[in-house]
Amino acid sequence: MIFLRNVLATLVGLIVFFGLIFFIFAGIIAAASQDAEVEVEENSVLHLKLNKPIVERDPDDPFSNLPFPGMDNSVLGLLEVRNTIKAAKEDENIQGIYLDASIAPGGFASLEEIRNDLIDFKESGKFIISYSDYLTERAYYVASVADELYIHPDWGAVEFNGFMIETVFIKETLDKIGVEPEIFKVGDFKSAVEPFTRTSMSDSSRAQTESFLNSLYDTYLDRIATSTSISQNQLRNLADSMKIREPQDAVDAKLVTGLRYPDEVRDLLREKLGIEEDAEEEDDDDDDINFISVEKYNTALKAESPDYSRNRVAVIVASGNIVDGQGDATNIGGDKFAKEIRKAREDDNVKAIVIRINSGGGSALASDKMWREVQLAKQEKPVIASMSDYAASGGYYMAMGCDTIVAHPNTVTGSIGIFSVFFNVEEMVDKIGVDTEIVQTGEFADIFAPAKPMSEAERRILQANIEQGYETFTSKAAEGRNMSVAQLKKVASGRVWSGTEALERDLVDVLGGLDMAIDIAVEKAGLEEGDYRVKYYPEQKDVFQQIMEELGQEVSTQLLERELGDAFPYVRQIRQLRDLQGVQARMPFEMEIK
Repeated sequence: MIFLRNVLATLVGLIVFFGLIFFIFAGIIAAASQDAEVEVEENSVLHLKLNKPIVERDPDDPFSNLPFPGMDNSVLGLLEVRNTIKAAKEDENIQGIYLDASIAPGGFASLEEIRNDLIDFKESGKFIISYSDYLTERAYYVASVADELYIHPDWGAVEFNGFMIETVFIKETLDKIGVEPEIFKVGDFKSAVEPFTRTSMSDSSRAQTESFLNSLYDTYLDRIATSTSISQNQLRNLADSMKIREPQDAVDAKLVTGLRYPDEVRDLLREKLGIEEDAEEEDDDDDDINFISVEKYNTALKAESPDYSRNRVAVIVASGNIVDGQGDATNIGGDKFAKEIRKAREDDNVKAIVIRINSGGGSALASDKMWREVQLAKQEKPVIASMSDYAASGGYYMAMGCDTIVAHPNTVTGSIGIFSVFFNVEEMVDKIGVDTEIVQTGEFADIFAPAKPMSEAERRILQANIEQGYETFTSKAAEGRNMSVAQLKKVASGRVWSGTEALERDLVDVLGGLDMAIDIAVEKAGLEEGDYRVKYYPEQKDVFQQIMEELGQEVSTQLLERELGDAFPYVRQIRQLRDLQGVQARMPFEMEIK
């Protein structure tokens, strides 16, 4: 029996070893193929497919697009997508864009960046033709700028019924398993803890959600009205009455140009490109159309990218939850990003810094470490904040000390407040037959012991700490925004705002995207056009580091998501409980606008 067990263990070890070797070589091959020279042919069309999660930067994932089961965890980098659209506008070999928005799984601020670049692309006189089987509201936000927009004639659809946010409450789950949350917070609107203590939204949480959600929706309708020449009132009526139910409804309402099959849209592209169809061609082969993907075009751009100036504007991209320590590919590690800001400050070639923030917050300690480095950096050079989809709570903490804060109208920001949560598992461990006994040297030595309820004295101590932390947060925010603390507190209390609402309350300085933030940094640094280059940080890891991280993190997450399907967001929310250590500056969980 022991012999058999040893043999099996050896076999498993060999399988794992050779599996690692296989994936390492596959990653090397993938990386090498990505670096291969790409030539943009004459009369080409940029094929822009927004069918993958949109993140701030392409992580240069060596496993992306590899044809192995469970390994398609590729994403679209917002920076790379935008660069390709901008370059395609000036590229004489690119005649137009074939846009497939379909799902467009990105935040509205990210999609606005892409949308604005597409509008700018049209000024070149080149065409944008869009086809999708169906369009979500996010996808339609982008696709509505196309010169011609088509959906499938029989099974096509345009989702156009308004925005919604669904909040998940797990209080009854905690009750059933015998876990009691101990909550300490400041701010009537700090609703991140409500899923643990309530089964429905509080009045204050509902009020703030309705306010910023309607503000985001107003921006959505305004942008679409401009692109389609359909009034906001007409668009609102279409959504409120859900009149877009069949493909023809979208045509009748002038939301789309018409209904076509994909082959018919390709025929339209051939017409635009001046390609004559071969009457003898029997199959639907589109090899005669020179499509180039975003990924390949971006590879060509990297090969051509000049390095012509020592002067730099450093763009530090911070995306994900804010955590203590170094973090990882999906989180903002406070120590790691504080170091990135410090390196940019100490680099004489860096003349200005832009902090690009896409975060709903997290650890207050980590947020404050990054804030401190911003304070030191802006004594020597301009530091500008660029808010993406989210820059709330800890994300706002990162931005509030910058010289200028730039936000999109549909950025979710604010949420100036903090909380901490502990879990009393006494009832749960009793249910499963676990006994605990504590020996301590002082009255409060066991204050964080999980298998006992907190005393009133312990609660008073922790609540006092949270209130002091709130005073720290608001006083630093007030200083950064040149307000009195009393003025700042009127718009704080954990309340979430849209970018438009934040501008009206002086929480941000101007509405715009990353390009505007860079332009402001250039102007404040006194740089001349053509005498600087923009460089993005943190620098990408080498292929071997990425491979090992992928094996340990993203692959398992991708597999779990595939297994759980629609249930994955709920399970992920429960798993995030482990990140709630210490004082948290975090906005409400999983604020996904649908």
